Amino acid sequence: MLLDATDSQLVLVDYQALLMPVIFEAPLVLANALRLARTAQLLRVPTFGTEQNPEKLGSNAAELRGLCQKTLSKMAFSAASEGLVEWLRPPVKQGGNARSLPKHLQKAAAESVVERQTVVVAGCEAHVCLLQTALELIEQEFDVWVVTDACSSRTERNRDAAFDRLAGAGAELVTTEMVAFEWLRTADHPAFRDVQALIK
Repeated sequence: MLLDATDSQLVLVDYQALLMPVIFEAPLVLANALRLARTAQLLRVPTFGTEQNPEKLGSNAAELRGLCQKTLSKMAFSAASEGLVEWLRPPVKQGGNARSLPKHLQKAAAESVVERQTVVVAGCEAHVCLLQTALELIEQEFDVWVVTDACSSRTERNRDAAFDRLAGAGAELVTTEMVAFEWLRTADHPAFRDVQALIK
C-alpha cells in the first residue's frame, strides 16, 4: 500500500523552541519536518501543527509554524484528545440548501467535506506526545504513518522504543523521502522538480 496525497493529512508535533535544543539529532529532525511541510504545501496536503504547553516550551519553529494551516495549543500529551481529531475529521454540516432553490444555486454535497483517512505524523518527543497522539489516532481508525527521520526524543533509546511500539500498534514507519515520492508517484507530476529540489 502506497501513500496517496489526496487522502493524506500531515501532523507535525511539538517542534518547540525550548524543547529542540535537547532533542537527539534535532537539526536533522527539524530539517526533515520542514521538507515534509513544504512538500505537503506543494501537493495540497492539509498540514497541522501542535504545541505542548507553549507558555513554558515556546512556539514551534517559526518557519514550520508558518507552513501549518492551524496550530493546536495543548496541555494533554496526546493532541487527539485536545481537538486534533475534529480538525482531521470535521463534522459534516447538515442543511443549508433549500430544496426550493434552483439546482444551479444549490451546493453539491460532495463539496462540503472530503474526508482524508490517512494521517502522516512526525514530531517530538517520539516516546511521549508523538506516541500518544499516534496511538489515539489509530484508535480513532485513522491510517497512521510515522515519519521516523522527522521524529526524535531526548535519547535515542526512547525514540527507538517509541518506533517499536508504534509498529506493533499498526502504524506504518516511513522516511521523509518515502513520503515525498509516494505522494508524487511519478516523475511526470507537475511538482516533481520542486519536491526533488527540497530533497537534494
